[in-house]
Amino acid sequence: MKPETVLVAGDRIIEGFAPDGAPQIHEEAVLVVEAGRVAAIGPAASMRQRHPGAREIGGCGKVIMPGLINAHHHVGLTPFQLGSPDHPLELWFASRLALRDVDLRLDTLFSAFEMIASGITTVQHLHSRAPGDAQAVLRAARKVIGAYREIGMRASYSMALRDQNRLVYQDDRLFTESVPEALRPALRAYFERFTLPLPEQVALFEALHAELAEESRIRLQVAPANLHWLSDEALVLAAELSARHGLPVHMHLLETPYQREYARRRTGGSAVAHLQRFDLLNDRLTLGHGVWMSEAEIDLCAAHGVRICHNCSSNFRLKSGIAPVNRFLAKGIPVCVGIDEAGINDDRDMLQEMRLVLRAHREPGIDAPHPSAADVFRMATEHGAATTPFGMRIGSLRPGSEADLVILDHERITRPYQHAGTPLVDVLVHRAKAEAIEAVMVAGEVIYAGGRFLRVDRAEIHEAIRESLAAPLTPAEIDRRHLAEAVFPHVKAFYDRWLPETPDAPHTHYNAR
Repeated sequence: MKPETVLVAGDRIIEGFAPDGAPQIHEEAVLVVEAGRVAAIGPAASMRQRHPGAREIGGCGKVIMPGLINAHHHVGLTPFQLGSPDHPLELWFASRLALRDVDLRLDTLFSAFEMIASGITTVQHLHSRAPGDAQAVLRAARKVIGAYREIGMRASYSMALRDQNRLVYQDDRLFTESVPEALRPALRAYFERFTLPLPEQVALFEALHAELAEESRIRLQVAPANLHWLSDEALVLAAELSARHGLPVHMHLLETPYQREYARRRTGGSAVAHLQRFDLLNDRLTLGHGVWMSEAEIDLCAAHGVRICHNCSSNFRLKSGIAPVNRFLAKGIPVCVGIDEAGINDDRDMLQEMRLVLRAHREPGIDAPHPSAADVFRMATEHGAATTPFGMRIGSLRPGSEADLVILDHERITRPYQHAGTPLVDVLVHRAKAEAIEAVMVAGEVIYAGGRFLRVDRAEIHEAIRESLAAPLTPAEIDRRHLAEAVFPHVKAFYDRWLPETPDAPHTHYNAR
């Protein structure tokens, strides 16, 4: 049976970006979708003539754009929702010990609803940790993957590679010995739940890679967690996995000044230079955050084709600093956008996140650098695509691309007025909100339309979450809450006097022009 042909019509269709960075926009156009991919794009009259009787969506007054890509995501219900305030990152890890247990299917669907409703069609899901033995971790991974499969979203999944320093930037055993003796058994038991030997983590990766080989919307990638969470042996394994399977790597790095200081103590110098020793610096590598990169480290990334994922909301919320995005762009480093644990409004709204990125990096001074709206839109589309195993099959609407797209109502974006001479991409980045999204398509399938998810009942999932968390705390949850309260001051004490007396600000090199 021949696949159905669908015509997606709009007053304007954003195809992607030209080599010079200019948006490519078709006026009064139709995009032809066949077998889940973009078959053609062109003038509405000629496309309709070529495909008489084809089903049509979109239409007059609509804007069609490529699906957005959340290039750095972890969880569904946010830590704040579950009781962990926005502490500085290193203390936040301790407070998160007290989080409630949430069913992973429900949790994943919760954030998928928010992402899709804001125009995100692809997510880079970095599963930070799961307790238990290899089979328990595999079951956890399958639950998350299954939720994305259920709702129809495209996802790049990884279970983070991690083998040391699970709470502070020090060996687990040494930190445990530093706390009061009465606290040590509970802390040891906690660490034990998340201690999976490296060979078993690699075997888990290979098992998932084989399972997903035939998937079209779900892919696997390599995610070494962060320098402080990885031994040199783990770095070697991450590089080997990436090279063997030709898969991209996504790694947190230099998120806070404490992480920069850890890198200095461990390597005698630079975190980025240390990665170079393990053949990790190449165009398959994306570094998450990079807030505290030095100018020399930025140059190293540029020289090796490394990409950077900017997590603007997270950096603000966890007091990590302001990433030198203008320096990244000046050096030609492709930057993508991730919402991380949650956006500035404690949700996963990519339209809002793009506005935050646009505003956060407008340096003072008439001629000072700043990203344009087109730069930010490209970060959330093509540059995000390039960090995933899907590559340039997503992030644009060129013929041959996956038909991942968003249909917006232009009048809802611009009411009551918008100057007609303002470039379309500027209008979208400055003014588009989720309420203007009429439909979201992934692989040629409309999965969201008219405010309703077509595969999964959002109200039913929300009610299931409410019911599950209305139950009293379990004994395990009570124990973890007590552990979090007891260990928090010791984590804070660990970082007291950790930094030099006068640490460099993360943005001291911003104005080096």
